Amino acid sequence: MLTKWGRAFPGLPEQVAEARHFVAGLLREWGRVDEAALIVGELAANAVRHTLSGKAGGWFLVVVGFGADFVRIEVIDQGGDGVPTMRDASSLEEGGRGLMLVAACAKDWGAKVLPQGSSVWADLVREEA
Repeated sequence: MLTKWGRAFPGLPEQVAEARHFVAGLLREWGRVDEAALIVGELAANAVRHTLSGKAGGWFLVVVGFGADFVRIEVIDQGGDGVPTMRDASSLEEGGRGLMLVAACAKDWGAKVLPQGSSVWADLVREEA
């Protein structure tokens, strides 16, 4: 069973940093703060950039769930054109590699369409003491 903490943020680019601070504060004693901040930063930036969350009056929700040996970081947005997918690493485009970074840091990650939005999540395993 997960113990969960969540916070809603306005769908503004400057709120991505606030989401990183929120998650870093929750994980300070748990560990993996840098990876968690990178993950939530990428997922929140994608929500603001690619979904209705970034439109006027939009919002995104960050949920952090603590398990016995892992933490799940989830960003729920207001939906857009499909489910996020990882791009080809050989692409010459400037952006589009955020989910590759998430996959490199996380044990597992995924995305799903919700009735009124979408959810992207990533699991981090606790560091060995």
